[in-house]
Amino acid sequence: MTRLSPRAALHRAAGSLAAAGLLAVAPFAGATAPAHAAGLPVFTLGGPPETGLHPYRADGRPEPSTVGITLDDPSTGEGSGFEGAFTLTFDLSGVAGVAEVAFAGGTGPECEVTGATAVCAGRGVRPGAQPAADLLVTAATGSEAGDSGTITVTGEAEGAAFTPFTTRVTVGGPDLVMEELPFRTELTPGDRQQAPITFANRGTRDADGVLLTLRYTRGLDIPQRYANCRYSEDDPDLPDFGWTTARCSVEGAFEAGATYTLATPLTIEATDRAFHDTFLYRVEEGAAAGPAAHGEHGDGDVLKAVPVRDAKKRAAVRNTDLTPHDNQREADFRTENTADFAAYGDRVSGARGSTVTAALGFRNEGPAWIGRLRSGENVAVVDVTVPRGASVVAKPDRCRAVTADGGYREDRTGPAPRYLCPTSTTVRDGEGLDLSFELRIDEVLAGAEGEITVRGASPGNPALPFDPAPANNTARLVLNPEGGGSGSGGTGGGGPGGPSTPPAPSPGGGPPTASGPPTSSTSGGSAAGGSGTGGGLASTGSVALTVSGAAAVSLVTGLTLVAAARRRAGRHA
Repeated sequence: MTRLSPRAALHRAAGSLAAAGLLAVAPFAGATAPAHAAGLPVFTLGGPPETGLHPYRADGRPEPSTVGITLDDPSTGEGSGFEGAFTLTFDLSGVAGVAEVAFAGGTGPECEVTGATAVCAGRGVRPGAQPAADLLVTAATGSEAGDSGTITVTGEAEGAAFTPFTTRVTVGGPDLVMEELPFRTELTPGDRQQAPITFANRGTRDADGVLLTLRYTRGLDIPQRYANCRYSEDDPDLPDFGWTTARCSVEGAFEAGATYTLATPLTIEATDRAFHDTFLYRVEEGAAAGPAAHGEHGDGDVLKAVPVRDAKKRAAVRNTDLTPHDNQREADFRTENTADFAAYGDRVSGARGSTVTAALGFRNEGPAWIGRLRSGENVAVVDVTVPRGASVVAKPDRCRAVTADGGYREDRTGPAPRYLCPTSTTVRDGEGLDLSFELRIDEVLAGAEGEITVRGASPGNPALPFDPAPANNTARLVLNPEGGGSGSGGTGGGGPGGPSTPPAPSPGGGPPTASGPPTSSTSGGSAAGGSGTGGGLASTGSVALTVSGAAAVSLVTGLTLVAAARRRAGRHA
């Protein structure tokens, strides 16, 4: 008798499934949930439709495969979920003589396996899909390749219903193994190298077709577009946009013990926007995961895989794919390149008590894109210092209030002297992060200035090591600029009631001009509460020049005298 707490299994199952690669081998399946009967919640049991088992080893040390059983509560909204007790019953009679079944994890009084039946007791089902149990399944003594059986799971609870689920286990199967390619990883833009993708079937059964998945980040390209591949790009509105995916369905019987390579090697190119990039290449049996329904077919030749004639034949026994963790390889590339982050500010005017809108942000003038998809870290932060005489009344959601020196601020709701606005993990070339701040004019101080700086995400390391032009990382936010009008309408801009328009970067990455706002696929969110979850590319436009000390006083005095002289001349004309 084996004991296991289902609560412990619920927390461990997701991690172990990912580690084993089973989530990628076959889509989870479950019976379609019936309509709610008498208003009762209906939970759906599921898992992989089929799992291959390592054949029983002669030395008596069988290798287990993991079968993850899931539980799905489709309800949503306030008050959803189930807090009562439930039991799950596993009928193991269908695998008698084929497989031995145990439960993964620790011990506990809530789960018992007796003979061909396991009963597990739990409490509480949260909304959505969740792991329910991890089964460790090994081939039974005396079983042979091809032997197959089923495990059925049912559930019971007072006040709820369950749809049953049946999964099949089969002794033996293909075992596709992707070989690692010896790429050059230190590159310059324009470098090309071949990728002769090679894989072997080290299992006990032929693979009925294979699916090759190729994923590469924004700085890389595969110039070939094959007719049996579907190509898709991440949604540009996603914060971590940056991947292109090709899924190639290759027909044929891929024999156990044989090694295969592409009839024509792929070409991997580092483009002009390359910086830190990743290439992922994966193989699966075609029957286990067909090509994605989305994406466009290529218009080139058909991608084919052919046997490697001089490869050493191996029939080592290693799920349907027996060891899914070795189906995939990845390569990281570093390309010698730069990205110029240029900040832009705004000039807005308003009367005392009015509210003005300032458009701030930065652009990535390229040529490289910057992505930190591996680490998940933000690429940069836009650091906004509020001008004297104004208070922020609305800001993008992504922006966090801090103290004047950048420290933690207890009050996150009231106006603050400074705000930190992080990008996402990707900053695309030629696009930007645009931020809209609403400011209340508490006191009219002509020419009051705030500062916008794009810098590194870590306050202890503010430099942007990829940026060759740090001088344009800072721009100014000017309230009621001299000669710019008082702005009676409270809408900002260069005159009373005029629109607030951020300066556009000039061609070649120089200081921005006043021709219009920068384009962007990412919005920082509306000042009144936009989500601020967009793509996070950066741009830093203009750097406002500060006139120092006596020179500023002389300039203001001179302008005042000229204006007075013109008024007197007008009265006497």
